Amino acid sequence: MPIQWFPGHMAKAKREVQEKLNLVDFVIELVDARAPYSSQNPLLQQILNQKPKMTVLMKDDLADSKWTSVWLSTFSQQGIKAISVNVNERRDIQKAIQTAKDMAYEKMERLKKKGIRPRPIRAMIIGIPNVGKSTLINRLANKKIAKTGDRPGITKQQQWIKVKKDFELLDTPGILWPKFEEEVVGYRLAAIGTIKDQLLPIEDVAAFVIQHLKKYYPKMLTDRYQLTEQYNDMDEVFEFIGKQRGGCLESGGHVNFEKTADIILQDLRSGKLGHITLEQPHTSE
Repeated sequence: MPIQWFPGHMAKAKREVQEKLNLVDFVIELVDARAPYSSQNPLLQQILNQKPKMTVLMKDDLADSKWTSVWLSTFSQQGIKAISVNVNERRDIQKAIQTAKDMAYEKMERLKKKGIRPRPIRAMIIGIPNVGKSTLINRLANKKIAKTGDRPGITKQQQWIKVKKDFELLDTPGILWPKFEEEVVGYRLAAIGTIKDQLLPIEDVAAFVIQHLKKYYPKMLTDRYQLTEQYNDMDEVFEFIGKQRGGCLESGGHVNFEKTADIILQDLRSGKLGHITLEQPHTSE
């Protein structure tokens, strides 16, 4: 069942991206390393046309490094320059800057040969909400310029940001697309906190995470929640986890499933469960 989601400010942001594309040499699209396919905006792919693109897999410190390597290889096979970044690692920030310079090198050389005075490299940075765009920009600029937060929709308007002397970034608000045709895409994005928790039932999203862990990361369920038995009923799983964790029990010993679901999602988003990737290339074609 398609999931509808298209706030007015995002429609405006889409128009502004189209209008400003001719001002930049290439585009830097940020995706979440835990869901590289689902966190790509198909609307943006249509808008970009032939504009060169660099893909940055953000939050790679939270993702499964094995699958991050596979995703980087997949993007490369598609002819897309891709890197993975942990914004808390200085070497990753330098890697991003150097890769961006490499992207524009040929164009800058052509301008020099034509006798055109050198100018800063210009790139537009785009991505879905809460992918870490503002945090990366602040690291690239080495000062706090863009507002950051742990909820979607912090950036509301475009702004130019200088990165060193020879590199300029056009920041844009996070843009989602009108609806998720694949229901699983909505669940992946809800699980990593890209879309607001009110959009999908939190218990359903947490159940999706549990099912993914049972299939791909069963040891993490054991390590974090001591979940060793095979439960066929998700209610039983929530009961067990809720009793294991504090703050989920109500009067009479009943487990609050909503609080339990919230704990599961926060454990995933914070990395307390471990390094997790929610999709692989072969499951996202």
